[in-house]
Amino acid sequence: MASRIFQMRTLFVLVGIVLVLSVMPAYAQRGAAPAAPPTPRAAAPVDITGTWTPMITEDWRHRMITPKKGDYESVPLSAEGRRVADTWDPAKDEAAGQQCKSYGGAAIMRVAGRVRISWENDTTLKIETEAGTQTRRLTFGPLQAALAQPPAGQPSLQGTSVAAWENILGGRGNVPRTGNLKVVTRNLSPGYLRKNGVPYGTNAIVTEWYDVVALPDGTPLLVIDTEVIDPDNLNAGFVTSTHFKKLAANAPFTPEPCSAR
Repeated sequence: MASRIFQMRTLFVLVGIVLVLSVMPAYAQRGAAPAAPPTPRAAAPVDITGTWTPMITEDWRHRMITPKKGDYESVPLSAEGRRVADTWDPAKDEAAGQQCKSYGGAAIMRVAGRVRISWENDTTLKIETEAGTQTRRLTFGPLQAALAQPPAGQPSLQGTSVAAWENILGGRGNVPRTGNLKVVTRNLSPGYLRKNGVPYGTNAIVTEWYDVVALPDGTPLLVIDTEVIDPDNLNAGFVTSTHFKKLAANAPFTPEPCSAR
């Protein structure tokens, strides 16, 4: 009898061990650390990299030719902004070594010239411009924080740009993945929205939305909608839409120095 009880208990123990072992993987899986989210580069819903040439269909005479002093058409300048613009003197900028003031982060994407966009690393996009030989870096991070408080550090020509992917859709089955890139730039040193001295200051906030669409022949088109808010020099947001057509991978790229005139 004792032997039979011992055998029964041994059987129960063995069955229990089998049950525990069969359940352990499930518990282990539930308790495992969640997978790390994909990097911004891996999560990109659209490809904005490559060399792009501007399609100057808006504000041609303000972008291809330096406007005359006092030509501020379509810019919602405040009284202070107009006062500053009326003092524009390119010779003075050259003498002060400030010939790049119209190539800053609030205006550089409107300057005529090709741009080259690439991933510098998994969290930073780099934009190089032919015009003015400028380099912008868009670092992915929380946009609300960027809007709420300016970043620390000294203001600079290109400022500090924070980026995030938005409106990500598709990506399953035969539905292509889509979305757009939003960028907030602050901490800018004073510069010009246009080459003829239309000003923006250190309190300016630049918000950009990058979208990729296709031309009828399938050529990618990069559309950048930009809003510049500057409480010191503008009465309202200055809004523009800039278009670029993608070029072949081996397209020439020839950076040029800044010009104050």
